[in-house]
Amino acid sequence: MPKKFEVRWEGDLPATPAQAWDAFTVHTAGWLWKIHYEPRLGGAETGLTKGGGAVTAWEPGRHFATRAEAGGGFFNQLDYRLEPRGERTHLKFTHQGVFADDEYDSQLDACRRHTAFYNHSLTEYLRHFAGRDAVYLDLDVPEESAKAGFAVLRDALGVPANAAVGDEVRMTPEGMDPIDGVVDYATGPFLGVRTPDALYRFFGRERWGWPVGVALHLYAEGIDEAEAKKAWEEYLRDVYANDDTLCVDSRQSQ
Repeated sequence: MPKKFEVRWEGDLPATPAQAWDAFTVHTAGWLWKIHYEPRLGGAETGLTKGGGAVTAWEPGRHFATRAEAGGGFFNQLDYRLEPRGERTHLKFTHQGVFADDEYDSQLDACRRHTAFYNHSLTEYLRHFAGRDAVYLDLDVPEESAKAGFAVLRDALGVPANAAVGDEVRMTPEGMDPIDGVVDYATGPFLGVRTPDALYRFFGRERWGWPVGVALHLYAEGIDEAEAKKAWEEYLRDVYANDDTLCVDSRQSQ
């Protein structure tokens, strides 16, 4: 049986209400993933949910909401409420939906942790890249990473295990140029690295039995999306190809 959940997030954004509105209705690839909303009440949503949904609130700079429904009582609803506070904007975000009863606790835990990371990325986008388009890469990571977790990838990238927010790091994916940036998020196995022209997001999901997640938001001009995706996915396959390494690092990541 489906069971309803609700996840809330509230905080100040380093932007005007107009800039924040633009970020979560137009430039979603800059911090979340590619989503398209028709800019009107009742407009179609595509990219957020599998079957698509509809805009249920459209008050620019103040209130935006979208909802999708399907059989079996399924629904997924996002609600953004904005309050101007000087040069900043206060966001009250609510995510509602349903999870299967036998997976409820783990799914809710995952949703809370991912929501915190996504909305932090929204903050970073508004602070450093507001109004810019991005090439968004959601990379396929081998299923083996569900056992090994992020520790294997972090070590391969050359990111110290104790890396903290504000630390400068150099990531060295084999076969690609080094990537110099600063850690902007480090909560458990979730890691965010910001460079002058990108946000790199790594999700260690072994606690839920899921493969590692890797998402890149690339703002530089002239990026070949297909080539970048191919290079990163080949690299990730190589990282998780060594079974001996998986066994060792899986224990270390617990």
